[in-house]
Amino acid sequence: MPATPAAAPKLADHSADRRMLLLAAMALVVGAGGAVGAWALLKLIALATNLFWFGRFSTAHAAITDASVGLAVVAIPVVGGLLIGLMARFGSDKIRGHGIPEAIEAILYGQSRLSPKVAILKPISSAISIGSGGPFGAEGPIIMTGGALGSLFAQRFRLSAAERKTLLVAGAGAGMTAIFGTPLAAILLALEVLLFEWKPRSFVPVLVAVLVAMGCRPLLIGAGPMFPLAVALPDLESALGIAAVLGVAVGLEATLLSNLLYRIEDLFHRLPVHWMWWPALGAIVVGLGGLIDAHVLGAGYGTIQALLDNGLATRVVVALLLVKGVVWLVALGSGTSGGILAPLLILGGAAGALAGQLWLGHPGVWALVGMAGILSGAMRAPLTGALFAVEVTGLFEALPLTVASAGAAYAVSVLLMRRSILTEKIARRGRHIRQEYVVDPMDLMQARDLMTADPATLPGTMTAGDALRYFADEARHRSYPVVDGEGRLLGLVSRSDALDWRVSDMPTDSSLADLVSDAAQPVAQAETPVGQVADMIVESGIGRIPVVDPATRRVIGILSRHDLLKARRAHRRAETERTRTAGPAGEG
Repeated sequence: MPATPAAAPKLADHSADRRMLLLAAMALVVGAGGAVGAWALLKLIALATNLFWFGRFSTAHAAITDASVGLAVVAIPVVGGLLIGLMARFGSDKIRGHGIPEAIEAILYGQSRLSPKVAILKPISSAISIGSGGPFGAEGPIIMTGGALGSLFAQRFRLSAAERKTLLVAGAGAGMTAIFGTPLAAILLALEVLLFEWKPRSFVPVLVAVLVAMGCRPLLIGAGPMFPLAVALPDLESALGIAAVLGVAVGLEATLLSNLLYRIEDLFHRLPVHWMWWPALGAIVVGLGGLIDAHVLGAGYGTIQALLDNGLATRVVVALLLVKGVVWLVALGSGTSGGILAPLLILGGAAGALAGQLWLGHPGVWALVGMAGILSGAMRAPLTGALFAVEVTGLFEALPLTVASAGAAYAVSVLLMRRSILTEKIARRGRHIRQEYVVDPMDLMQARDLMTADPATLPGTMTAGDALRYFADEARHRSYPVVDGEGRLLGLVSRSDALDWRVSDMPTDSSLADLVSDAAQPVAQAETPVGQVADMIVESGIGRIPVVDPATRRVIGILSRHDLLKARRAHRRAETERTRTAGPAGEG
């Protein structure tokens, strides 16, 4: 009986199906969980800050700059560093670092599985780190914590690794939204940094989780922008160029910070002591920085607001730029637990505030522009950086300026640095990540574009003995379609089939029509996307897929593994070959 061709593929722009709705429904729970996790993390940080600096058991907001502890400002961060080292050594070393690289690694290499231990220890260790004076923000830890909550919830159900990834990222985005009130930036962070795809299956659930977290935020944390800014903007015609120049400057700053961070990390690796002690050693530098200026300690959210309000003296801004940079780099290089967004906001904002003393308009505007640029340059996320800056301040009319700064910083960063501050850590573990999204060339082509038309076939009337001789003397391929008298596919016969017949003493007068089977024979049609043909080859182990006419069921072509490489070659040629193109034919 001739092989029945596969049903005509339903070609569409996207691959969405009803499971997207299932994931969106699950994202409702994940979004609420991420918001609660963000609230709990902020309370833990406040509790740790009160215990370390004021000796009281309270979850009320407390600023380290209000504490008067004398020389204990050096000892307190060291105690926090010792606790974190112990938790990492005897709890889980996954709590080390700023969270986002660990989330990326779990997504790409860990099938999006995070453990309950990480979900518990990461926020506790981060609260201890920030509360004891560590110069970090809560965003990296909440991305890791929210991601862990999403992953743990997903692991309770029968889901694929890609679906677990969606819920992991949904939890991370929800946590970031709950803390900063930046839903658009959280979605863009998911797309630019965490998802490594742009599909409805992942985009819609992340959107749902982020909106749920945004809805929960007024009840748990508060409404309105985290760092409200209401100032008049300078004239855009002259300010856009200045914003781009500032973007170049903070892009260079981001490049320098990333290089210094990993040089410092290398120095810690050379120390003749176990890594458990590194956070405490790094905390000595943090404490000394606190002696110089207490503004460099802790998350520094109040400092970010002061930069935007132009409420800091120039010498304090300079101290922030220098001292905050040093203590942050040393602390993060030591492997302690903390985030990078808040420190980057301070460092980029300080650079922008200093530049704003020279340029037109309110210095807070240029602090905002510097923040957008440094986020873009350090994280390689220009859209996230531009949107985050305006969302977190509520100054949406500054978007053209933040886009100019973020774009310029991004261009500088990708030209000067091989990897971002996030992916460098993963690369040092032997795993290279390519952060460019392109359409798979196999999804742009159909079988008709690459198949060998009118391929050689074997008649179903051929005997096994003739087939053995054919494969021994004349065959140019490892397998051939077997067809009936009208050219309709009966099955596929391969060289290995012939060898099996010889070993099993198969009667040589048996016809191929009787020996081959179409039951498991995958077939394609001319319209089948090449990517689907590649999946057939992988799943079946058959190296050559016949292409049949759905109306007549005749074999019209064949696609081999080698043919699939032609799609890759065409894509590479389009990327690398440079030619001068003349005008359209017939043009004078």
